Amino acid sequence: MSPIAPTPEPPYYAVIFTSMLRPGKLEEYAPLAAELLELARAHEGFLGRETSPRDEQGMGLGLSYWRDLESIQAWKEDIKHMAAQRKGRAQWFSEYKVRVALVQRDYAFVA
Repeated sequence: MSPIAPTPEPPYYAVIFTSMLRPGKLEEYAPLAAELLELARAHEGFLGRETSPRDEQGMGLGLSYWRDLESIQAWKEDIKHMAAQRKGRAQWFSEYKVRVALVQRDYAFVA
């Protein structure tokens, strides 16, 4: 199975989460990140997710894809997600940035 998320024909939305993990926190953070992915998958409007490995400074990039802005807002307001956000700010991340983008076009190549 490809690690590239299968997405529908545009338009749809991408949430881009860029974060700096504090040193030594990956082992603590990884189990919750996996739990949050399962929770997001159960949310109405979730289309898929892609991630990149963290670099040596702790920067990671995660992208999630959503059907519409209402689905993104519902995910943002999920009680478990909100608790994880608070814990992330207090314990795991030195900084992060969230960007929401409308995907208007996509195309692919598969060998």
